[in-house]
Amino acid sequence: MTFIAKPRIDLPGQRTNEIGLYRRDYEGVLSTLCAGCGHDSITAAIVQAFWEMSIPPEKVVKLSGIGCSSKTPAYFISGAHGFNSVHGRMPSVATGAMAGNRDLVCIGVSGDGDSLSIGFGQFGHAVRRNVNMLYIIENNGVYGLTKGQFSASADKGSKSKKGSINQWKNIDSVSTALSMGGSFAARSFSGDREQLVTLIKAGVKHPGCAVLEVVSPCVTFNNHQGSTKSYSYTRDHYHPASQTDFIPPATEIKATYAEGESTIVELHDGSKLLLKKTDEGYDATNRSRVLRYLEQQRARGEVVTGLLFINGELPEMHQIYGTSHTPLKDIGFEKLNPGSEVLAKLQSRMR
Repeated sequence: MTFIAKPRIDLPGQRTNEIGLYRRDYEGVLSTLCAGCGHDSITAAIVQAFWEMSIPPEKVVKLSGIGCSSKTPAYFISGAHGFNSVHGRMPSVATGAMAGNRDLVCIGVSGDGDSLSIGFGQFGHAVRRNVNMLYIIENNGVYGLTKGQFSASADKGSKSKKGSINQWKNIDSVSTALSMGGSFAARSFSGDREQLVTLIKAGVKHPGCAVLEVVSPCVTFNNHQGSTKSYSYTRDHYHPASQTDFIPPATEIKATYAEGESTIVELHDGSKLLLKKTDEGYDATNRSRVLRYLEQQRARGEVVTGLLFINGELPEMHQIYGTSHTPLKDIGFEKLNPGSEVLAKLQSRMR
């Protein structure tokens, strides 16, 4: 794969953040995703959030698996540490990275296939262990790299562009994170930049695994009823599938609406998504109430967005496992390799 660097142009009046960096210093290479893809809107929100938070790029580790979503880390914070892992195995790499250096700011970008299908077990254990990371799931509802098959988040009864009907109940990442005992669960829409930037900041600051699902329209393969992004409105008419050799440019979808309000967003294919923000008095600290609320709103056909659950008191991975306060790279050889006698004592405890 060939990556194209963005040209760096100095413009008068550009602002810097608290550590003297421009917003462009948090960008990456040019995106190769389809024009109008919601994933690129998420990338822009990540860039904005990390720039505003004045996080040094060298303190960031960005990780991903396989899929359209997993290309995203190439498009932000080029000065960060990065690793593109095996399909569905990003959480393992994140766990190791954070165990080795708790001073890093970890952001993992995954998709509904990468985390809810092949990587479902990995996703669950990252939540269970409360790994200190921002875990973004870019949910476009389809396997875009392999031409739009149903993903694990597809609603039962939904119809694909080719006309097939999904027979299986979908997996909801937010409800799953809550039921796994997760400490932070949120959902947003890629077109709502203001809300998304805020949630990214909250996730980065959260001491534990911050799961942020982002409904991210796929401009090429999202033409189906009851979409796998929990779309609650069926499209007005069916578009037959066709072999696509050219993807026309599409404009970015944006939405602005107040707390407690609902809004209908029309997607590129003409289908409609009903979004609802949580009310101002919403209690995001009661796990059972949150689960009931999500089911109630889902039954009404609404995709609830916002910070849905948070518990900053749950112990995170470093507290649970007593990881080293000193990054492993800064520990001497003698301490990292204490010798055969210590190994023998360790092994004796396992007999």
